[in-house]
Amino acid sequence: MRYLLKQKLFSFGDDFTIKDDAGNAVFQVDGRAFTLLREKLAFEDMQGKELAFIRERLIALTPSYEILRDGKCVAVVKKDFINLFRCGFTVDVPGPDDLEAQGSLLDHEYTFTRGSRTVATVSKRWFSFTDTYGVDVEAGEDPVLILASTVIIDMICHADASKLPKPKPEAS
Repeated sequence: MRYLLKQKLFSFGDDFTIKDDAGNAVFQVDGRAFTLLREKLAFEDMQGKELAFIRERLIALTPSYEILRDGKCVAVVKKDFINLFRCGFTVDVPGPDDLEAQGSLLDHEYTFTRGSRTVATVSKRWFSFTDTYGVDVEAGEDPVLILASTVIIDMICHADASKLPKPKPEAS
């Protein structure tokens, strides 16, 4: 199933909707849970039922967030330590089924893998709208887990990108 997301909409305190590829609203993310001490988001169905809750982990060496369901942590999404060979994220789930997100994360061109199997693809190339990208989730995978992880990755990557020095205009 393919879902549509808007680039740079993922900031705490904001609400936004995730649509299917036909343009139907299927999920919403409620940013009202924002606090000054900790970043939090509620991931809901369109009737307002909470499906997952995203919160920032306060003690972490790299940016990381927990995804909770019914008050229990079902995954921790964390940016990999600096690695010369790749930039990526780990979605640490209980048991041996961790996910890895690798590719061009800032450009929204990456994949989620479990072992050697691709379970989801994130891409802008499917859409003519410059601010829209898609998340294609393989059948049998948990779309809420993957979409919540995508929201987290987008927030972390854009926060990192906003801290980069801006190029100086060339003198004419």
